[in-house]
Amino acid sequence: MKIIQPTGSCKSCTLKSLLFTKMTDKELEYLNGFRKEILFEKGESIIKEGTPINEFLYLKKGLVKLYKFGASQRERIISIARPRDFVSLISTFSSTKYQYSITALEESLVCSLQLESMKTVIRNNGGFALELIQHISRSSNNVIQSTFEIDDKHLRGRIAYILLWFSKKIYHNNIFTLPISRKEMGELINMTTENVIRILSEFRKDGLIKIDGKVIGVLNQDLLEKISKSG
Repeated sequence: MKIIQPTGSCKSCTLKSLLFTKMTDKELEYLNGFRKEILFEKGESIIKEGTPINEFLYLKKGLVKLYKFGASQRERIISIARPRDFVSLISTFSSTKYQYSITALEESLVCSLQLESMKTVIRNNGGFALELIQHISRSSNNVIQSTFEIDDKHLRGRIAYILLWFSKKIYHNNIFTLPISRKEMGELINMTTENVIRILSEFRKDGLIKIDGKVIGVLNQDLLEKISKSG
């Protein structure tokens, strides 16, 4: 973890259109006084479940996983967050402690705003408060929808779904390096590591993908999409 000198200000930030459109320039300048940027290396913990919530975080660069441990201590990945995602939003206003953990999957830059300063703006700006509620609702709906879509599929459909998700929505390329292990892929789509490895091997033998370590090449996107949709 490395705290770096913030570039620019909240007022001039290109990301302010994500959530801060209802704030005045004065409010943005106020928040900027409580802002810091933190650089996390791959594999570094950003948030640990059970720690107090003191900051409002969004991801400027990189890729992170949100996960939680069940009663059996088996890790279950809730979601993978991309740049421009508010990675702490689900817990921030519903609890005093984080209900999940966050770890960097690659070098990631996080912008941190002091939570109390955010609450001050919320108390005095109803338009921003409504905008925030809408964003929290969308974030929660997205997590529910993606979990339902994955759990509703058979094993081959889940693997096809997640490969296409990385290819089309994360890296925008048919060739990409998986940022997660086979075990983590299983945790994300609720499968055993053995089944993940087996089905990836089947897809390779069937000519749908090529595999070189963690590098995946999608060779037949149309068929993968059919497998994903049919579940």
